Amino acid sequence: MNIESLLTASIVKAVKQLYDTDITSEQVSIQKTRPDFEGHLTLVTFPLLRISKKKPEDTGEDIALWLVENTDLVYTFNIVKGFLNLIISPAKWVELLNHIHAQPQFGTTEAGNDAPLVMIEYSSPNTNKPLHLGHVRNNLLGWSVAKIAEANGNRVVKTNIVNDRGIHICKSMLAWQKFGNGETPETSGKKGDHLIGDYYVAFDKHYRAQIKEIAERLTAEGIAPEEAEARAKKEAPLMVEAHQMLVKWEQGDEEVRALWRKMNEWVYEGFDETYKALGVSFDKIYYESDTYLEGREKVEEGLEKGIFHRKDDGSVWADLTGEGLDEKLLLRADGTSVYMTQDIGTAKLRFQDYPIDKMVYVVGNEQNYHFQVLSILLDKLGFSWGKDLVHFSYGMVELPNGKMKSREGTVVDADDLIEGMIEQARRTMDEAGKNTDMSESEKQEIARIVGLGALKYFLLKVDARKNMVFNPEESIDFNGNTGPFIQYTYARIRSILRKAEDAGMTLPTELPANVEISTKEEEIIQHIADFSDVVRAAGQDYSPSAIANYCYELVKEYNQFYHEFQILRETDTDKRNFRLVLSQNVAKIVRIGMEMLGIEMPERM
Repeated sequence: MNIESLLTASIVKAVKQLYDTDITSEQVSIQKTRPDFEGHLTLVTFPLLRISKKKPEDTGEDIALWLVENTDLVYTFNIVKGFLNLIISPAKWVELLNHIHAQPQFGTTEAGNDAPLVMIEYSSPNTNKPLHLGHVRNNLLGWSVAKIAEANGNRVVKTNIVNDRGIHICKSMLAWQKFGNGETPETSGKKGDHLIGDYYVAFDKHYRAQIKEIAERLTAEGIAPEEAEARAKKEAPLMVEAHQMLVKWEQGDEEVRALWRKMNEWVYEGFDETYKALGVSFDKIYYESDTYLEGREKVEEGLEKGIFHRKDDGSVWADLTGEGLDEKLLLRADGTSVYMTQDIGTAKLRFQDYPIDKMVYVVGNEQNYHFQVLSILLDKLGFSWGKDLVHFSYGMVELPNGKMKSREGTVVDADDLIEGMIEQARRTMDEAGKNTDMSESEKQEIARIVGLGALKYFLLKVDARKNMVFNPEESIDFNGNTGPFIQYTYARIRSILRKAEDAGMTLPTELPANVEISTKEEEIIQHIADFSDVVRAAGQDYSPSAIANYCYELVKEYNQFYHEFQILRETDTDKRNFRLVLSQNVAKIVRIGMEMLGIEMPERM
């Protein structure tokens, strides 16, 4: 049941009977009535004037009177020039609430066996450092986009590609060999990803010292400072050794590979802890150490088919000048692959594993050009979904004091961030005195739910395409557009419903149509009913922020209602039951919406 659809169909009939003309539903322009006018829905009559051959006001009156006389939808109306403001009958709002109440997962669509299969890639960490704030935004966006896709009736595969090879990995390995003295996660008491990240920072520290020393020597020999620094970066012994280690890895040197496997396992164990704490997971994980070989094969295949070409130095390129782009390197002169080659190989493996209908890459906006090229190359290589792949391009997240740099050890570590958010939530709740009747374990569990809810909501409520500044203190506020504000309202409703149950109040499965309801209650029903359209639009636009801000607006409206109307103390049984059912469905919609953001809802706070 959808009031707008019913109204549109009735207007189509009205135009036919009034003016003997057939129109389609697309020709009917209905919008929500502006807040400064009385009404629920407004028909814009201007597009119908050629048919009615009347003034806008007269056309509006014709249609309004027809609707009042021939349907049970419209109670009354008012006309402002070419805008017909319609007040929907109270009984229709009650009927709509009954309809919503009967659907446990209102607004969502269950995927059938033949539903489109959408693969969503997110996270994509490097195994030389722990996850940081940027990864947190990526993981939360990817998880939410997947949940929204599922809510729109798609089958979804959540996937991760781990960047586990390359010079950056060798830097951590070499630093551990030189400075680690056999240190392990067990002996150090550190998570594996933190331990390896420390050695990535250590490499950079020693490497910079070597660059400075060599550059000073070369400058003293009369070489220009800029040239001296460029040479120093290449000649620094640490970088030379790191490149030698990479060549050995490429050649399958068993000693290097054994160290690589051991250190990667430390990192994976650390990642798993962080993913679990964030509440995200994957259906399939791919590794670049596997996919780059597949990519090389696919590039060689494209070379044989004349899709790519080899230059005199042996490197392989794709000429995309015909697409208005440039030439793209796919294999270096020494035969080693680049990121593009790896992505082609990953696509090949994924297409072998799953009959993908759509592929969504959740990757920052600095990679926009990369995915533009990848789409063209995959299409040329025969992947049916290549041309229509989606790069979910999102902006960077920064702190109030600026950008982060992992080489210099100035990143905001994901684990520290999660722990800090939980501690902040606990302090805020303790200071507010809202948890005095809870056990210590319950206090800590609610602090976890609220702290993570604050983090997730703050990162997801912003349009993903925009750069953003994450402020932990703002995110934990129990007022305003925050996760805790929404969670607190949900917990408030759950408390009301528990009290009603304890008092023996049994809610009817269906409310009577003649129950008297207020304008505010009609507005809330209208807002709840909009959820289906919001979910659909969020799926089309890949927009977690649309779900987040919808939930906030619904909760804000409900709180106004809560402060204006009696619920448990209402003496009229029908009114009380209506308000309890209304409250129950607000909580239901908020829970469903927040679940799409990966946010848990506490039963009490």
